[in-house]
Amino acid sequence: MKLFILVALFGLSLAQHNPHTKHGRTAIVHLFEWRWADIAAECERFLGPNGFGGVQISPPNEHIVLNSPWRPWWQRYQPIGYNLCSRSGSEGELRDMISRCNNVGVNIYVDAVINHMCGAGGGEGTHSSCGSWFNAGSRDFPSVPFTHSDFNDHKCRTGSGDIENYGDAHQVRDCRLVGLLDLALEKDYVRAKVTDFLNKLIDVGVAGFRVDACKHMWPGDLAVIYGRLHNLTTNWFPGGSRPFIFQEVIDLGGEPITSREYVHLGRVTEFKYGAKLGTVFKKWNGEKLFYTKTWGEGWGFMPNGSAVAFVDNHDNQRGHGAGGASIVTFWDSRLYKMAVGYMLAHPYGVTRVMSSFHWNRHIVNGKDQNDWMGPPSHGNGSTKSVPINPDQTCGDGWVCEHRWRQIKNMVIFRNVVNGQPHSNWWDNQSNQVAFGRGNRGFIVFNNDDWDLDVTLNTGMPGGTYCDVISGQKEGNRCTGEQINVGTDGWADFKISNRDEDPFVAIHAESKL
Repeated sequence: MKLFILVALFGLSLAQHNPHTKHGRTAIVHLFEWRWADIAAECERFLGPNGFGGVQISPPNEHIVLNSPWRPWWQRYQPIGYNLCSRSGSEGELRDMISRCNNVGVNIYVDAVINHMCGAGGGEGTHSSCGSWFNAGSRDFPSVPFTHSDFNDHKCRTGSGDIENYGDAHQVRDCRLVGLLDLALEKDYVRAKVTDFLNKLIDVGVAGFRVDACKHMWPGDLAVIYGRLHNLTTNWFPGGSRPFIFQEVIDLGGEPITSREYVHLGRVTEFKYGAKLGTVFKKWNGEKLFYTKTWGEGWGFMPNGSAVAFVDNHDNQRGHGAGGASIVTFWDSRLYKMAVGYMLAHPYGVTRVMSSFHWNRHIVNGKDQNDWMGPPSHGNGSTKSVPINPDQTCGDGWVCEHRWRQIKNMVIFRNVVNGQPHSNWWDNQSNQVAFGRGNRGFIVFNNDDWDLDVTLNTGMPGGTYCDVISGQKEGNRCTGEQINVGTDGWADFKISNRDEDPFVAIHAESKL
């Protein structure tokens, strides 16, 4: 009987590694701080038609609201309750967005904040996105309800009540993360409230969850919660489908808590990926692009089937979290497009693309003093809509990296080459590399300070292909460069180090 239960649990957790993307789609985009109405429109007009598999949305539940104009992005990560009204919109707008995105084959993954409520200094009153009363000082959150006995204050052994030593796993999981009130997830009542919240979202059509701050929760508590989740709704998913779970565990090594403790429960965010890839593309510490011939598990990353890969996220693009200055972001768009292109061409992990907003950077002693700034907002603090310009970029302070031609076309590339092996590697022993994906795609990078001029075996059928970086295939013509592949699979590549985008990519569906 015990063996049967273990096998059943193992099967359950493996099912939770599956993102359930439809129609051969392979990449997720994080539409950070977008309004639900804008996400619904984006699914229909852009994400669905361009082969994106899903959207990670910002936390949809009731959160603290700090006085205008101090409306930081991180107030979304300070829950007041589990009612579904947030800065992004009402419960009705959330449900409408989930339906409309599912109807065009784009899944919704919720950023779930279940480790904590708001900060201990969050005050008392009705300053929540749903207008609910709460009192952080007395641990009173009646909209759930949670009271003082539902928090870990009694278990934490530090003088401040906060985590003071990341070398102590008990502190990391039982004390407050930067003052945030830590929920007692070993209590069945607390687990039930969290599970009810997640199941409500599953029942209205979400495909899974990015679970925030998993390092700060005991794996055993998470196993119980995940085990109580409903199967995905059969309105949009096959019967018996389990929610996709991907867990935020910052593990760069050197701490007692590791990602290995969580991979049996679902996928885990591989923070080493963006930190190392940024170092390589910035050519720091003697790193060279040709070293990435063994990219993936060969670089000490978690197993391919356990990982969610990303170049940057909403935390580390601001210098928070992990990776520091090695993280490449939209602020350095030339390197960023290359790094994201590399990630989308390489077969490792489930990939997530970032979609950001601008803020006024103010760097003092290496730290951004404005890293708190929230999304583009009106004078009353409400989030602005995302306007689409005639050239398909976004306006009003929204960056929309996922709409950049080079990144959008590499999302399509990844879909076209899905399931094909990493093949036909070439390098110049420096920062010029190329590799294929079986006979379905080929990509070449020049990150050196001199030109690339080389003839390579692409492994692809002969013919004329459109480079999907400088342009794309439209009808029977290329809007950018053409690459002629001989009947033997070989092709000439010339990439100047002065090109706007010093890389070239072709795939089976970009052939004329």
